[in-house]
Amino acid sequence: MSSNSQMVDYLVDIGALRSDNIIEAFRSVDRADFVADSNALNVYEDHPLGIGYSQTISQPRTVAMMMEMLSPKEGQKILDIGSGSGWTTALLAHIVGDRGSVIGVERVDELVKFGSSNLKKYGFKNAKIIQAQDELGIEGEKFDRILASAAAAEFPHELAKQLNVGGKIVIPVENSIYEMIKNKNGELDGVEHYGFSFVPLIY
Repeated sequence: MSSNSQMVDYLVDIGALRSDNIIEAFRSVDRADFVADSNALNVYEDHPLGIGYSQTISQPRTVAMMMEMLSPKEGQKILDIGSGSGWTTALLAHIVGDRGSVIGVERVDELVKFGSSNLKKYGFKNAKIIQAQDELGIEGEKFDRILASAAAAEFPHELAKQLNVGGKIVIPVENSIYEMIKNKNGELDGVEHYGFSFVPLIY
């Protein structure tokens, strides 16, 4: 695949992308703007790419599937944990629009700068990437959606406190992806999707 458009067509063809608003975001936000070498021949291939500091920009199919699980909507407030090069943050910023907001958190200082500079290519006023603190997420904040792009060793229940009732979290735990919704009792209900591989979530 030699273009972002071809990559998106492929993701639609295999059923990884299904929702119009997510497909539109993938078409509008070019993956080449978020890789270490935008001229590399494999920018649009369906596999992860290294972005330095033992981190990767995730496989397009996996990002598409996680976005569909997350089901982001216009106007929502979203937390993007492990934002890396900023690709997922930018996709989410496009989806939530001017009435929504996205905060990316990243532990590696150099990637905070890299991701932030990549976001600037699109002029998003509703998104930013900040340095991760000792706690996971952003203590005291509440979000409609939480996306994590690195694998926790066990489910981090502290994130449930940062989720609004009816909100959804999508997070890898070991080799699975958990898709969880916060019910009116403040508990998380959801499903586990097996058979994935991610870099570890460190906090």
